[in-house]
Amino acid sequence: MATTPERIHSYITAGLACTHLEVDGDGQHFTAVIVSDAFVGKRLIQRHQLVYAALGDRMREEIHALSMKTLTPDEYQG
Repeated sequence: MATTPERIHSYITAGLACTHLEVDGDGQHFTAVIVSDAFVGKRLIQRHQLVYAALGDRMREEIHALSMKTLTPDEYQG
């Protein structure tokens, strides 16, 4: 089954509480804007690690390319 933006959306929300999440893509390459309180006080690499943890093995097996913008709610509002 092909990976869709909707599936990636559901994978992320199942593993990470998000206040806002947008996922777009063409089945091979995906982009995501992820807003979460979990990112507060975290550096960029730590934020990405949280998303990778939510995606688990799917990041290696299903998702070939994911470009993400990870923001706290305050960063997203501002």
